[in-house]
Formats: sequence, structure tokens, C-alpha cells
Amino acid sequence: MDDTDDLQARLAHIREKRGYLLPHHGLLATASPALLDAYDTVYSAFALTPGQTPRRDHEAIWIAVLTANEQPVATHHLARFQAEGGTDEEIAALLALTALTCGFPCWRFVQQHWQGHLPALDVREAWLSAFSRMAAPLPRRLAQLVTVAVLICREAWDGLAWQLVAAYQDGVPEVELAETLALTLLPCGVPSLVEASRVWRTLILDGEVEASGAFRAWAETAGQGGFDEASGVLNP
Repeated sequence: MDDTDDLQARLAHIREKRGYLLPHHGLLATASPALLDAYDTVYSAFALTPGQTPRRDHEAIWIAVLTANEQPVATHHLARFQAEGGTDEEIAALLALTALTCGFPCWRFVQQHWQGHLPALDVREAWLSAFSRMAAPLPRRLAQLVTVAVLICREAWDGLAWQLVAAYQDGVPEVELAETLALTLLPCGVPSLVEASRVWRTLILDGEVEASGAFRAWAETAGQGGFDEASGVLNP
């Protein structure tokens, strides 16, 4: 079998597995088959392999993430959500919650610049109240996961800290929060996942959330601060 046959076989495998092809599949299959294999393994783990988060909720989070990032190519997540019983009304609720969350910088602006003029306004409580109103049509647990994901997409790390605390108060399972953070890796990139993980770890270390044994052990493991090129040392 020549190189062309190999290429067609690789693409046929991707199409059969996913039900579709995108241009980057062919590019990687042509230029770097090993990278395509590695990418397919990672994508399959994120998008195709069942985890702790129910499949319907998993696809709902994908819809919110894609909307927040204005990424139109992955419409198969809409089809998967609908195949799991998702309705147009639920999608409308997801879009409304996503739109609210994308507007989090408005709350930050008020806190940073107008708090002195509004001493009686608790901006954090105002944000959480707005979240609760917009989240009402959705299961509370799912609304928390969606909002956490969108805050990561918008790099709203202060809002993420508030939301993670609220998610713990609502009893959202830590493993589902972890899967939600991980899901943002492909659309948002490694740096965003690193920062989101740092925010969560700091909350645990500061006693802002009551983490389980496994997650506390993760947070308390030293040497997770990366490498400081200026000083040439590992950060704590």
C-alpha cells in the first residue's frame, strides 16, 4: 500500500469513528500521522469516552463552550445533545446563561471602579444572584458546570474562584468539576487549563472550599508553580 492508500485509510478510520471529517484531520494525516494518532487519542478521551459527567450534560457544556468561544464548526455537539434528549428550550437556557457569564467583566468593572460609590452593593452576591436567576431553567448542578466552563473560556479567573466556591456549596461533585476544566483544554488551550487549575488549587489551600482527600492531596503537593526562567528555580 502506497502513501496515498495509507492516507486514505487513516482518514477513513477517523470518518468511521466520528462520523465526519474536518480539514485538520487530513492535514495531520498527510504531514504527521503520529501527531494525528496522538490528537485522536486526546480528543476521544475528552469527547467520546464516557466519564463521570452524564453524556447529556457533557454535550450541554460543549455547547456553552463553543458558543462562548464563537466556534461554529462543531455542530455535531448540538446533534449529540439532541440525541440524548436535549430540547430547544434547554439550548435557549444554555445560551442565556452563557451570555450572562460572558458578561462577567461588567461585575468586575463595578467592583474595581465603582465600589466606593456603591458601598452597600456586594458585587459578588450580585453576580451570584444574577447567576441563580438565569440558571433557574436548568438543573443547578449543570448550570454550575456550564458557568465554570464559560468563565474559563473568558479567562475570568476572579469569577471562576467565586463560582467554584458556589459549586462546592451546591454539592457539585469534584470529579465533574475536574472533567469540566479538562474539557476546556481543546477549545481554550493548555495555558487556560493551567490557570484554572491554579485558581482551584489556591481555593483549597486557602480553605475557601472543603476538598475531599484526593483533591486536597493534589493541592498540597509542592512544586506545582512551574519553572521561573528568571530565577532558574521551581515555584512552589
